[in-house]
Amino acid sequence: MQKNVNISDAADKDVLLKMVDIEKSFPGVKALDHAQLTVKRGTVHALMGENGAGKSTLMKCLFGVYSKDSGQIYVDGKEVNYKNSKEALENGVAMVHQELNQALKRNVMDNMWLGRFPQVSKFVPFTSEKKMYDETMKVFKDLDINVDPKTVMSTMSVSQRQMVEIAKAVSYNSKIIVFDEPTSSLTEEEVEHLFRIINMLRDRGCGIIYISHKMEEILRISDEVTIMRDGKWIATRPASELTMNEIIKLMVGRELTNRYPEKDNVIGDVLLKVENLSAEYTNLTDVSFEANRGEILGVAGLDGSGRTELLEQIFGITTRRSGKIFLDGKEVKNKHPNEAIKNGFALLTEERRANGIFGILNIRENTTISSLKKYQIGPFLNKKKMKDTTEEYIKSLRVKTPNQETKISSLSGGNQQKVILARWLLTDPTVLLLDEPTRGIDVGAKYEIYQLILDLAKKGKTVIMVSSEMPELLGVCDKILVMSGGRLSGEVDAKTTTQEEIMTLAAKYV
Repeated sequence: MQKNVNISDAADKDVLLKMVDIEKSFPGVKALDHAQLTVKRGTVHALMGENGAGKSTLMKCLFGVYSKDSGQIYVDGKEVNYKNSKEALENGVAMVHQELNQALKRNVMDNMWLGRFPQVSKFVPFTSEKKMYDETMKVFKDLDINVDPKTVMSTMSVSQRQMVEIAKAVSYNSKIIVFDEPTSSLTEEEVEHLFRIINMLRDRGCGIIYISHKMEEILRISDEVTIMRDGKWIATRPASELTMNEIIKLMVGRELTNRYPEKDNVIGDVLLKVENLSAEYTNLTDVSFEANRGEILGVAGLDGSGRTELLEQIFGITTRRSGKIFLDGKEVKNKHPNEAIKNGFALLTEERRANGIFGILNIRENTTISSLKKYQIGPFLNKKKMKDTTEEYIKSLRVKTPNQETKISSLSGGNQQKVILARWLLTDPTVLLLDEPTRGIDVGAKYEIYQLILDLAKKGKTVIMVSSEMPELLGVCDKILVMSGGRLSGEVDAKTTTQEEIMTLAAKYV
């Protein structure tokens, strides 16, 4: 439903989108409190805030995923109230979600045109594989995306699937496109590609809303920045007038002097030894390294380099072709994840929605699910002890939630990540494997997770951490393994290495 309005701002020809006094409440929490946003035509408008600040909720109200409780939304000077995402898409508003929700058993072109298959012609109300293929290739060529439309989605990397989702949003000829953490799973080269797409869309007169926690990106790509805190609008400024420190202060409401905690972990003797590890069905080949007690070991590399495959192989998710793993001098097989957990390993996965959270369960159940034996009294579980433990982690990790009965699927991405981290901390692992642990997490929460990692190292644990953010690896880790083409291309000291040295090693076997 649309109606013309006569308000100066919303009717301004330069204003493409105006959201006024938007309110939205969920049981026990007010997610949006008189929030507002104004996006001009042909601009990139960054939307920033801590996890749970209301950024994604505000966009879902625009996109028709949520129904706002009150307030007004104007697109091109007309008041709109999209009842669902289909209606929003048909009216030129598209959204690339942070958590991908794709039909993984179908191919790329099926995913591109799901629910709107292109007709062979206006006289022939049917589609054909050729028509879908041609239309997909037309979009991909325009965006310089090199993906075969017939590829099955499940066989592609997260970053390739992300690019398909971006292409799908653009294919609607949208005038407003929301990018929610679009670079969280992209390599540096793919980020540059995405920025070229965004600049092209901006030049066409689109309004781009860009949600990200990566401040370097925000300051580079944005024209204006709106900052939210606790569901409220805090400020809107030209990006050229903001510094990183000013953004952090507006986001968290206080100065944040250090981005990384001071390192005071003591590195002991060898705890984990990996010899000639190769996987059966992935590109992981002949990887050997050692990790010490109290050490934080980083893993760098380009997308497809074998970083994730290395962690999955150690944790027993993938089939091993050859190689051995030793923990404290004794060989451990880790043939499957259950065995790995019993041996003192824990893995925080990259794709939290796909293989991290149990979406239908609440926060307490998600926190304690890997440690149920701790709460067992005969055939029963000690519910009070489970509640007390969960409450402890909610407070220590500053998880934003009304209570622990809340379903984890209703939390923001960053808060879901904190709950999964709590789950693995509760198992008291000897070796903690972290795959992109701060992906989609705000700067304040990142610091807390870095501190937790450091605290584990100080207890004599070994932490192995994959990250696409080079400054993070250099700021948190003691030593960095660099993967390239499924092989270990080098090992560097985090204190003395440079980003250039790491990138040179990352490209060694490409």
